[in-house]
Amino acid sequence: MVTTAAIQTNTDEGKTSAVSWAAVLAGGVTAAALTLVLSAFGAGMGFSAVSPWPNSGASGTTFRITAGIYLIVVAMLSSTLGGYMAGRLRTRWTGLHTEEALFRDTAHGFLAWAVASVLGAAVLASAATVMVGGAAPGTAQSAPGSADYFVDMLLRSQPGAQSAASSSDPASLRREIADIFARGVVQGSDLPAADRTYLAQLVSARTGLSQPDAEKRVSEVVDQARTAADAARRGAAKLSMWLTASMLIGAFAASLAAIEGGQLRDGTWKGVIGARRYLPQPVR
Repeated sequence: MVTTAAIQTNTDEGKTSAVSWAAVLAGGVTAAALTLVLSAFGAGMGFSAVSPWPNSGASGTTFRITAGIYLIVVAMLSSTLGGYMAGRLRTRWTGLHTEEALFRDTAHGFLAWAVASVLGAAVLASAATVMVGGAAPGTAQSAPGSADYFVDMLLRSQPGAQSAASSSDPASLRREIADIFARGVVQGSDLPAADRTYLAQLVSARTGLSQPDAEKRVSEVVDQARTAADAARRGAAKLSMWLTASMLIGAFAASLAAIEGGQLRDGTWKGVIGARRYLPQPVR
């Protein structure tokens, strides 16, 4: 037999949507905005810690670890605030079991985190690129790991040498060498013997080096280019791991904060804040 209380509970649940999208969007936008602010602050601190002078500033390893930890801190802070906003601003649910209300609050926090993540991928990445690019113009072009750097190393002339190829089109020569590098270094395959010989001949003609010295330079520069490419690959892999960890921790923090915000909204929060204990309040 269906009791009056059960009928009242079903009626109350049917009148209220399970998801307060306005609260979810508010929490997501809040988390995304705080992420942008903290990212700007982290970029400024990072530029302050890095120095172009030898033995000055933080080392590369220390900088990468610190940046990874900061990513996690940013995710925790922004997701916690966003989840709390989503839980606190949702509509009041009446006639729900405690477990159902707990699940819905958790879902609100997770949805707020998801909205913030989508906003971050669509908007914040572009804003951060502009911000970092404005703070450090020309950084990417002057990076030692770029292909142009290694092409310059190959074509570096001996002091006072007058090469036979100095009157040739330098842009065409550099493009040709870059294509060979793209095949042998970027794609991860070894340079064919014919390409190595041809590169050595170009270097010899351009720089005035003997053929054996040119072949030695080609081998050294190719090894350096591969070392730089491998270091960039490892750095990208570690950054991806840090990002994954920060996102998972952010989702967890947002869910917990939404539970607290939702229970405070309903007046059922039992946690101790300072010296006060929040007890259930009558529904108004």
